[in-house]
Amino acid sequence: MAKSVNKVILLGNVGKDPEIRSTPGGTMVANFTLATSDRQKDAQGNWQDRTEWHNLVAFSRTAEIIRDYVKKGTKLYVEGKIQTRSWDDKESGQKRYRTEIIVNDLSLLSGRDEGSSSGYSRGSSSSSYDQRPAASQDDYAQSAEISDEDIPF
Repeated sequence: MAKSVNKVILLGNVGKDPEIRSTPGGTMVANFTLATSDRQKDAQGNWQDRTEWHNLVAFSRTAEIIRDYVKKGTKLYVEGKIQTRSWDDKESGQKRYRTEIIVNDLSLLSGRDEGSSSGYSRGSSSSSYDQRPAASQDDYAQSAEISDEDIPF
């Protein structure tokens, strides 16, 4: 099978306060939107800003961080993957689709007064949270070994 990649990197501002809920199994889930902007010239040569809205979903510890530190206007750096889910609309019976970014890594970029009401900081205005499973100590030791062949000069 050929290698494939599903990775998204976004840098933008939160559109409205995140919606926080829990699954029946007790897993916390955060849903929110992130706006990214792009600038292009129109037919007359004038610059036009174009905003794209992204639907994001975070789970577990990352959802807790979002609940505690993210609100409308917060600037975030997000890494994740694209996922489209579908369901049957109960009212119309039609199939519905929603494309979302599943958050794997999150960095808070806003300072205390720049959109984040309680602003989380550990010596800087940027904090990172990775919800991917932690590697075992053996995995880390193997990946940390460097030989002379690994050095590019």
